[in-house]
Amino acid sequence: MAAASSSDYDGCGAESNEANSKWLDAHYDPMANIHTFSACLALADLHGDGEYKLVVGDLGPGGQQPRLKVLKGPLVMTESPLPALPAAAATFLMEQHEPRTPALALASGPCVYVYKNLRPYFKFSLPQLPPNPLEQDLWNQAKEDRIDPLTLKEMLESIRETAEEPLSVQSLRFLQLELSEMEAFVNQHKSSSIKRQTVITTMTTLKKNLADEDAVSCLVLGTENKELLVLDPEAFTILAKMSLPSVPVFLEVSGQFDVEFRLAAACRNGNIYILRRDSKHPKYCIELSAQPVGLIRVHKVLVVGSTQDSLHGFTHKGKKLWTVQMPAAILTMNLLEQHSRGLQAVMAGLANGEVRIYRDKALLNVIHTPDAVTSLCFGRYGREDNTLIMTTRGGGLIIKILKRTAVFVEGGGEVGPPPAQAMKLNVPRKTRLYVDQTLREREAGTAMHRAFQTDLYLLRLRAARAYLQALESSLSPVSATAREPLKLHAVVPLLVPGLNYPLETFVESLSNKGISDIIKVLVLREGQSAPLLSAHVNMPGNEGLAAA
Repeated sequence: MAAASSSDYDGCGAESNEANSKWLDAHYDPMANIHTFSACLALADLHGDGEYKLVVGDLGPGGQQPRLKVLKGPLVMTESPLPALPAAAATFLMEQHEPRTPALALASGPCVYVYKNLRPYFKFSLPQLPPNPLEQDLWNQAKEDRIDPLTLKEMLESIRETAEEPLSVQSLRFLQLELSEMEAFVNQHKSSSIKRQTVITTMTTLKKNLADEDAVSCLVLGTENKELLVLDPEAFTILAKMSLPSVPVFLEVSGQFDVEFRLAAACRNGNIYILRRDSKHPKYCIELSAQPVGLIRVHKVLVVGSTQDSLHGFTHKGKKLWTVQMPAAILTMNLLEQHSRGLQAVMAGLANGEVRIYRDKALLNVIHTPDAVTSLCFGRYGREDNTLIMTTRGGGLIIKILKRTAVFVEGGGEVGPPPAQAMKLNVPRKTRLYVDQTLREREAGTAMHRAFQTDLYLLRLRAARAYLQALESSLSPVSATAREPLKLHAVVPLLVPGLNYPLETFVESLSNKGISDIIKVLVLREGQSAPLLSAHVNMPGNEGLAAA
């Protein structure tokens, strides 16, 4: 065991020590010999005693056999060998009966191994697939000694290149043999039936009918056969089967199986498919520009890490919300959920030895480790609620505990201003003019208002003076008395083209009450019947028409 040497960056962006860091360095062992990834880590109270243990599906590098390890604190409690490489580990409740001890499920090869109280409880195997008919026919001919091993090898290689269905394990092993070993292999296996078995690529849990934390959950499996299977938690029968266009590698689920659920599957073809309870095929598709390296659901946002060193946020309908560029390649991702503060964030382990914590696209914290982190797990460990467990590329184990007084602030991990702040924006001319005018109004708003009010009062004063002067000099177009209600709409002095004299229509005064409502002044060109100009004057009465 060695002293912890990882460093944490706080809100000011400077290297902090144990006193002002958000994390307590609980344990660091560079020689722990744990090689795994985030999907094979799980925290659970396996014995119902309130003491949470760490379950590790160890890959066993260097030719070693894969093993299932259970850690209590920094020590390994139990170890047991696995028949194949582990694909995922999960803990779930199988039933509501007391004592409510969670079961451990470990996916390895074509099987799911279920443990209760760390003892083998059940083994679920994926259903076998029908073999390729051409492959079956070749082995039948070999059984009857109608073809030699060399011809069998050539025909199997041809089937492998052209057929959509993969060959069985027996045929694949036969193709790897040397010519001298083929005849003995055929004689040994020609009487056995052909079996084509798929394997599990990913696994997660889905609540069955309640959303409570201690509710019964179903297992959701992703297979190499491009299928998703939902298993019953008690009988381990297949409740639902869904098809995908590609092999799933990451799964995220929300909801309950008996009510409504939504399932997101990141596949090897670089797409993310969204499925719902009533659909056997994907409902939505999110096309990525690079291969996914992680998929995490934060509230209603799907956070995807890609091989282009970036994090992307999507809605469940495929709309991209944001993108954050990372300083190095993303090796692993997991969810950080702090129940006491209602915080959900994404942890990303980078190839440069950093672990970055993001809420949406805001950086909350940066942790520096002595080696690149390959797996992350956050939750209750032992009797501490907020514990961060990390394993490194060299097999080391790092355990950190989040301080109870720690508060994550957006931008807390930034060192200096963001790079976008130094970029000069190309502002259009109209926008600059608008901004300058807005600043001028903000600085001299009072003086501008006073000038406007002064001009408005002067305008009203001048209009009143002009109106009074027009009334006094009888120059107003509006009658000042009720006895002479004359309204003049227009006076049009103009020269009509084609006439030899100017046209001027003046209405000076009409005092008779019986004048017509409309006086039409028509100007006719000689020899034409259509009027060139018509002037209208509104007046009461109709007696003055003859005089006019």
